[in-house]
Amino acid sequence: MTQSYRPINKSPLKRNESIDHLLKISTTQNESKTHHVHRKGLSVRQNIEARARSNKASSLVKGILAGVSLVALITHGGFSFAVELDVRAQAQQALASLHEVQIPSSNLSELESIKATMNIADDYQSEQMDEEAGIFYTLVIQKTQVLLQKAIVPPTPTAAIPDKPDVASISAPAASSSFAIRGLAGAMSVYTAEKGDTLRLIASKLGVSRQHLITINHLGKKTAVKVGQLLKYDNRRIIPKMIQKGIVINIPDRTLYYFQNGALVRTLPVALGTPTKSDDFNWQTPTGRFKIIEKIRNPTWTVPPSIQAQMESQGKEVITSIPPGPECPLGKFAIRTSIPGIMIHSTTKPGSINSYSSHGCIRVFPANMESFFKQIAVNTPGEIIYKPVKVTVGEAGRVFLEVHRDVYDKKINLATEARNLIEKRKLSDKVDWRKIKDIVKRQDGTIEDITL
Repeated sequence: MTQSYRPINKSPLKRNESIDHLLKISTTQNESKTHHVHRKGLSVRQNIEARARSNKASSLVKGILAGVSLVALITHGGFSFAVELDVRAQAQQALASLHEVQIPSSNLSELESIKATMNIADDYQSEQMDEEAGIFYTLVIQKTQVLLQKAIVPPTPTAAIPDKPDVASISAPAASSSFAIRGLAGAMSVYTAEKGDTLRLIASKLGVSRQHLITINHLGKKTAVKVGQLLKYDNRRIIPKMIQKGIVINIPDRTLYYFQNGALVRTLPVALGTPTKSDDFNWQTPTGRFKIIEKIRNPTWTVPPSIQAQMESQGKEVITSIPPGPECPLGKFAIRTSIPGIMIHSTTKPGSINSYSSHGCIRVFPANMESFFKQIAVNTPGEIIYKPVKVTVGEAGRVFLEVHRDVYDKKINLATEARNLIEKRKLSDKVDWRKIKDIVKRQDGTIEDITL
């Protein structure tokens, strides 16, 4: 997996050493926008100021600086990083991926903004100003992820199952912006609230809990989200299984992992089957291997017999199918797997993502599903697994543990599982067993450093 940052254990930068040290912005009506990087390294500053003085560059700078509040909050909030060569290569790969897809004309200014951001990062890197370079390389990666979702990708034929996946139909992967911990996905980052957002909806988008957002941002339980509000989050996950190509869905962490050429290229928070089961109904998402056998735009939902039986038992009108439209629970995009009755699909209930509330299918946030539908090819292999306990080792030999609850009550002893994974890697004398005991007790899915 491509890696980017290595956390540094140091105290938060002071404001006059961080935010003001990075960027100062002055904007007035009817005047060209300029920006000044207040720092050492006069040649870099002159290069950036020269770009800002041109009318064309000024509009680009405005796009670049849309992320300044994010950068400021990360830096001022105590997140501090050392840039490695990997993050520059990752940003270059992300930028290159934009040339392999068709960018709508309405978004070409965003592409130019990303290129300008890359130039600024390279300027910092040439002056050996690693932290500043790392921040702008990260902006390149994050802005590329957003733009790739707007890209136009040739649709995959769905009339027949090809012998091999139609690789040309898969859009270029968006680079990950996770920290440099081996085997890690996701990021510690900042989300900017949009119109219509609620804490629950934002949590669903990011694959975290509502309580996580409340705790990490010191919010009240009844806090109303405002447009433009910045919310810190941490949705890092230890990758449960590496494969050469295809999909891995891990039930306990409610995450879909998508691989190409032996590398993780995308993760998606998902909703899975409800844990509740009885003699009559069992809607837990099953484990097992599968293949993608069909992609369907504007699908019709054929109601399974078990759900029809539930409707009848509850005295409701028995519905056998729901046509495409706003009432169809499959949303606008559905991917049929070879596991009977199991689909990966969009949803009319986006707030349910990152929960266990489906009848067994894998729900994906609507915007994510639309772009994933373009990426995935018929005949792509996949596997649904059940791993509530995960361990990985970081670049500096630090050990990380992630423990989720045994949501389907498979009688897994989480403490024993954690011990077995640690002993298998011969890490027993390098970890804090008291901390491990606390993590196993909480079972909240948060990644923790357990190194002594």
